[in-house]
Amino acid sequence: MRRLRACLGAAAAVTLAAAGSTALVAADASGATSALNNRWYAAAPYLMPLDNDPPDPAAIMDATGLKAFQLAFVLAPNGGGCTPTWGGTAPVASDTAVQSVISTIRAKGGDVSVSIGGYGGTKLGQACADPAATAAAYQQVITKYGLHAIDFDLEEPEYENSAAIHNEIGAAKILQQNNPGLYVSVTTAGTADGTGWFGKQMLLEAKSQGFTPNNFSIMPFDGGFNGAASQTGALTNFNSVLQSTFGWDQATAYAHEGFSGMNGRSDTGEYFTQADFQTVLDYATSHHMDRFTFWSLNRDRQCTPADNGGRTSGTCSSVAQSSWDFAKYSVKFAGATPPDPTPTPTPTPTPTPASCKPAWSAGAVYTQGNEVSYGKHNWKAKWWTQNEVPGASQWGPWQDEGAC
Repeated sequence: MRRLRACLGAAAAVTLAAAGSTALVAADASGATSALNNRWYAAAPYLMPLDNDPPDPAAIMDATGLKAFQLAFVLAPNGGGCTPTWGGTAPVASDTAVQSVISTIRAKGGDVSVSIGGYGGTKLGQACADPAATAAAYQQVITKYGLHAIDFDLEEPEYENSAAIHNEIGAAKILQQNNPGLYVSVTTAGTADGTGWFGKQMLLEAKSQGFTPNNFSIMPFDGGFNGAASQTGALTNFNSVLQSTFGWDQATAYAHEGFSGMNGRSDTGEYFTQADFQTVLDYATSHHMDRFTFWSLNRDRQCTPADNGGRTSGTCSSVAQSSWDFAKYSVKFAGATPPDPTPTPTPTPTPTPASCKPAWSAGAVYTQGNEVSYGKHNWKAKWWTQNEVPGASQWGPWQDEGAC
């Protein structure tokens, strides 16, 4: 998992997609080509091709009309070094598995973007010596797969490292210059006021280097969000941040702004349903935003009855749905009409919250089994801990027991 990790009509959306979009041609190893415009790269949902029970992209394309996929994640090797790998373990240079996935997608008229970074693991910006070395590592990925789109997912813990962010932004600028027409998105954490301090520092780094991607996208989840209204509020505030940072007017800021959501139950127990996605989609299209995507297609399917609604999973959404319901919102954003629309199931009601345990204290010592409340959730200690904020890390000492 990423953390584990007024609507325009179809004709208007097509017109919007055509305006200012450049047709890009991607070639697979066999020489076959497929042409997509920027709107499709902007609508590409995340897919882990090697982990979290990868779904068949061809089946998703047939069922929804989706054409573009955001493959995740390229990292530095777990053992160290400045060479690209999938997930820190599978070298890009010798890869055949992801190449096969890409060839399947392109054979059906689609294409991919590749996302670097994500939550956890060692990023190339941390491992490489400077922007040029970082860019050289990413260029291997672009060349290997014939890419025309790339996503820089800059979040914890990398975006707290100013030297690493300098390398990543510098690399993005070099790649943009050396690969004409390359669609570049930069994705970072979302907060109620748009993005947090580290996200704002990243924007300032981009400004200082004179780098402007196709969009800066925020992820308004895992930060105390509650449905679509809180997400659109964050997008409005982020627009103001972009205006003040780069000196853009409102329309220009929206044209460089993106949304990256999480379908179903988030890592912190928030719920985002199909209705929430529709509301945010309406906001994105009516404000002429550049990107609408989500984490992830691996999660875009119904959980088993035992799991549904009870936990956050990397392989299902924990809300009532038909397979690929959420992918259809990306299709709509791209300006297409999903085939064979089906009624949306009634979302699973949010359970009645339990009573809150005693409030967590930074100075207290907790041992295995101790229970506290923090952020309107109850938490149980998995081992001895002191001054470690509940929910600050997926792999931390606290187990989320749900809202209270």
